[in-house]
Formats: sequence, structure tokens, C-alpha cells
Amino acid sequence: FAAWRCADECFSKPHPQMLEELIEEFAVSKDRVLMIGDTTHDLQMASNASMSALAVAYGAHPADLLDSMSPLARLHSVKELGEWLYQNA
Repeated sequence: FAAWRCADECFSKPHPQMLEELIEEFAVSKDRVLMIGDTTHDLQMASNASMSALAVAYGAHPADLLDSMSPLARLHSVKELGEWLYQNA
């Protein structure tokens, strides 16, 4: 990774500070960034930052909870994630 943020450095999720700092560090616009998360906290952080998000259902929270956050898509494997990114990013 070229950069990262964690709760020791920023406000905890779902506060958008982590994403906002990374966006600023890399000088990219929010419309060119995609948050990929396995928890509702990740997806809510993206929403709070006014960013798009993908849900991956092979992590911490169950699929129905992830769906409640209205991600662009919910993916079930690293392979599916790779295919989605190839087709859409």
C-alpha cells in the first residue's frame, strides 16, 4: 500500500476523516475513488464521505447488513471483486 489510515491516526469509522485524508494526500477527486469494505462501518464511512462503495461479503458482516447500505454491488469472492473492477473501474 502506498498509504493507509487507521483509528489510531483519525476518527474511527464511520467518520469520513480516513478517506478524506487519503483523497487529499493523493490529490484525487471523490468521483475517482471507490471504497471497498466488508462491514457496514466501511460502507457508512464511504457514504459520509460522499463516495461510492462496494461491499465484499467474505468478511466481517453478513450480506443482508451490507445490502442495507446500498453499495454499488455486493461481491462474494476476490475473483468476483477482480472481475467487477475490470468491467467497471
